[in-house]
Amino acid sequence: MKLLQITILGLAILLTTSCKSNTKKEVFSESSKIETEEVYEMEKLSPQELSKYETAYFASGCFWCVEAIFESVRGVKEVISGYSGGKEKNPTYEMVGYGKTTHAEAVEVYYDPKEISFTELVQVFFGSHDPTTLNRQGPDRGPQYRSIAFYKNEIQKKIIGSYIQALKDQDVYDGAPITTEVKQFDVFYKAEAYHQDYEKNNPNNSYIRNVSIPRLNRFKENFQDYLKKEVH
Repeated sequence: MKLLQITILGLAILLTTSCKSNTKKEVFSESSKIETEEVYEMEKLSPQELSKYETAYFASGCFWCVEAIFESVRGVKEVISGYSGGKEKNPTYEMVGYGKTTHAEAVEVYYDPKEISFTELVQVFFGSHDPTTLNRQGPDRGPQYRSIAFYKNEIQKKIIGSYIQALKDQDVYDGAPITTEVKQFDVFYKAEAYHQDYEKNNPNNSYIRNVSIPRLNRFKENFQDYLKKEVH
């Protein structure tokens, strides 16, 4: 693990990196320990209630995993799984999953900027996946699983760009190129209902047990100060 302290737009930030490109080995090794996971219960808010919060958009592999990670973060009020980054209108899971669109599996994060900043969400994004694996995250392969950090304005674009440059300057990934796309946000399509809260609703699913939960546990270990305090 490497510690990196950088300044972005005058803010001092502490970065803790997580596991790198050996995710697949860890997940499917016979000696790999499958852990149970504490569930972070989120109060379900109405669209009107959610409208008072800010939104951020990220793609970093299977949205089941990414949704669970961001839901564990303090200040995050809701996370929705969906599709973004492509050109096709109204994509479906079958279309995206089989690589028939230019979209990636993504999440929409509703957050309270008084509790967590966009910069900190960018830290969560980079600290919870491997941004050096092109069109792949763990066992999932294809451009639909690519890494994308979306920005909605020039300030967010600068935050993301500065953070990537700091990662490069400190050689956090041991010379491996960062393949994350920095893309202006356009539109987000909500995924089908059964994908929402998938990890929480399907704890015995083999993918959840072998991929999602270990990935979340690695994130929690490295970002303890970012986690919600109340756990059920």
